[in-house]
Amino acid sequence: MLIKKLAPVALAVALATTALPMTALASGAASGPAVAFYTQGNLGEVVMNPYQIAPLTAVIKNGGYGIEEATVRIVPKKDGQEIKYTVSKRQLLTHGGVPVFGLYPDYVNTVEVSYTRNFNGKLEKFNDTYTMYAPPVYTETNGMPSLKSTMFKTKVIKSDPAFGDRLYLVNNLLQNFAKASRTVWNNPSGGALQWNFYPQNAIIDSKGEVRWYMRVEPIYDVESVFHSGVMMGFQQDQDGNITWGYGQRYAKYDLMGREVYNRRLPPAYADFSHSFDNGQNGHAFLRVSSSDYRRPDGKRVHTVRDVIVELDEQGQVVDEWRLWESLDSYRDNVLKVMDQGAVCLNLDASKAGQTLSAEDLAKMDDSNDFGDITGSGPGRNWAHVNSVDYDPSDDSIIISSRHQSAIVKIGRDKKVKWILASPEGWKGDLAKKVLTPVDNKGKKIQCENSVCQGSFDWTWTQHTAFRIDEKSNKDVIYITAFDNGDGRHMEQPALPTMKYSRAVVYKIDQKKMTVEQIWEYGKERGIDWYSPVTSLTKYFADKDSVMVYSATAGMGAKFSNDVAPHPYIEEFKWGAKEPSVEIQLLDTMGYQAMPVSLDKAFNTK
Repeated sequence: MLIKKLAPVALAVALATTALPMTALASGAASGPAVAFYTQGNLGEVVMNPYQIAPLTAVIKNGGYGIEEATVRIVPKKDGQEIKYTVSKRQLLTHGGVPVFGLYPDYVNTVEVSYTRNFNGKLEKFNDTYTMYAPPVYTETNGMPSLKSTMFKTKVIKSDPAFGDRLYLVNNLLQNFAKASRTVWNNPSGGALQWNFYPQNAIIDSKGEVRWYMRVEPIYDVESVFHSGVMMGFQQDQDGNITWGYGQRYAKYDLMGREVYNRRLPPAYADFSHSFDNGQNGHAFLRVSSSDYRRPDGKRVHTVRDVIVELDEQGQVVDEWRLWESLDSYRDNVLKVMDQGAVCLNLDASKAGQTLSAEDLAKMDDSNDFGDITGSGPGRNWAHVNSVDYDPSDDSIIISSRHQSAIVKIGRDKKVKWILASPEGWKGDLAKKVLTPVDNKGKKIQCENSVCQGSFDWTWTQHTAFRIDEKSNKDVIYITAFDNGDGRHMEQPALPTMKYSRAVVYKIDQKKMTVEQIWEYGKERGIDWYSPVTSLTKYFADKDSVMVYSATAGMGAKFSNDVAPHPYIEEFKWGAKEPSVEIQLLDTMGYQAMPVSLDKAFNTK
């Protein structure tokens, strides 16, 4: 049956800018109405936001043709950043057309697409130009005066042309207590279920423009126990897909928003947050808690941020690290000196500057007070592990424990291999595992009462501890960390304005059990750059660079629930004293940020 041409009026409503192509009826047989679509170029229709969670993406459908050798270019705004990438045959087949990524929001984008079209064995090359309007960014708001828009604003302070093609995934959080589920685990008692923030996830370019953001509503409900939580632990896997977790779920999606999986945690575990590591062995390492642990005193509790679970590709549990069995959950040296106003994201301005006494901890241990509270022993927030990184050289994991101010390596046998931390408070065999600081000539650095001579320092209430795989071997490894700096040297300073944070790189000789500090940045920035919580430091091999996100800068001296931080993204050439890139984000609570690769995402073979 021939399909009649649509009348101009009917055609006008069939716009390519709608989320789903509009259809119009034409006179047809009883088998059903004929349908026509508005198309541009020499392929099929344009489908905006094809998987519902990435509004700044589109797919140009293949129109029934075979497509090969496709390249996409988003024409930049004046003085803007070009986004251009090659699309592999695998991606063309997966999406049923050409995936378009990186549209400007609230803007009529010009998209150039070159490709080879296969029609009944005849190959033709085309260079098409499309115009696509992408909608404004929309996310939830909380009504607080510190919030000025539905997405953070940016200020580009410095951008080296060598980093001009960078795209940064920003994982930020929005406090929205009015909508957050007010739920706690009560059988067993305790847990971190009530830890709930609305997601604010976006990708910005080197000019500070938003080029992608996540519309979370199809997969997230802040008032639902099993579909809420804090979206954290974002990482781009080697296959180009993005992994992260939230609350009782862990997920994997591609940059177009297509779901690879979105799974519930296995029932023995709960409360994912902070860290999802894609191990080189193909497994996922998640920082979770035990949903049911019987303590030596017989009490059954829900533990808090102190379990690492290893899952295979099918989601089956391969192994677990119950950290109270490897470490001393009653080491309280750090617990007693932390600022109780900013215990990670449990922010409470009324407790700013307050610390816990030995008597406070003793009373808590004698009570049945369990849950997401700073305290000793399983069932309380004694460890607060905020990163895990798999080391394939000896089948171990490296963790960052904020509430122990310690970076620790633990083997498959659950035995501690080494501890990068102040020696204070470690007992027995664990005390023997504390690394010895040395200078660049291998000479031991003198330390006393958690203070060392020269520029060497340990990390304090740090976030992230990542092995630099490309520079490490089985004996000597390099570690990046973000030293937040609260409780530095086992004390609170005389004035809050004396606090500072650092990005730091360590060199660890695992045979000699020594540690050398080889690079740091941030101390000179003082209180303005100080991030009391969150943040990241990580090495990226493609540009031989160190990426730093001081994610809650600005909260230090003026700590208040009504004052939004102003995070800083910085990227440094290896060993450089000053950043090649510095972008400030305004009025937003940051967690982590990192570069993403379009070559990994769209040119997979």
